[in-house]
Amino acid sequence: MKYSFGGRVRYSEIGENGLLTLPGVLNYFQDCSTFQSEEVGLGISVLKDWKRFWVLSAWQVIVERYPAMGEEIRTSTWAYGFRGFMGFRNFTMDTVDGERLAYANTFWTYIHAENGFPVKLTERDTTAYGIEEKLDMDYAPRKILLPEETQPQESFTVQKHHLDTNHHVNNCQYVQMAMDYLPEDFCIHQMRAEYKQQARLNDVICPARAIEDNKTTILLNDQKNEPYAVVEFER
Repeated sequence: MKYSFGGRVRYSEIGENGLLTLPGVLNYFQDCSTFQSEEVGLGISVLKDWKRFWVLSAWQVIVERYPAMGEEIRTSTWAYGFRGFMGFRNFTMDTVDGERLAYANTFWTYIHAENGFPVKLTERDTTAYGIEEKLDMDYAPRKILLPEETQPQESFTVQKHHLDTNHHVNNCQYVQMAMDYLPEDFCIHQMRAEYKQQARLNDVICPARAIEDNKTTILLNDQKNEPYAVVEFER
């Protein structure tokens, strides 16, 4: 089942150039999937009672054009498959005239809240979403190839405003963190993110950066040099 909602780009969502930011696009996508879950009766409170939650494992987001402040947009999402403890979901963002602004592929993992381990999906968890046809796009692998050489950046500590309702760093926050290390005037056409482990309040994040032609890869590592998340940007 496809779910859509309309919106208008707000001043609070734009960057210095007057356009919706990449984190703004991601927030529309995340909100869309959350709205769908609430609509079909599988929202946050229901999953809390079941001691379950979904964790985003990987993004692939392509932006053809960033809409300007005040533009009316329509964001859509649908599930195209479930397997084991994994769910697969597409997103689109269009203008009201049908121009495709951005689109995405995502991988999700279903987690047991009490032990933090993946748990096998049942019909109770998936039937209400239905299955739609997979979006026609150039799909990248879920895993991001790590660069051989990186340059360490200044470390920082996870703050309360980085967290979501699961008390972990929000998916979009990792991308926002990584964007701080992009070269000047880097216009993002594609972003891929792979989430390796969950960062919590007061954890120390030790970034590292690799720049190669039109691609910049940011590793958001823990103090043992193991990544919480890997984020790859292409111009």
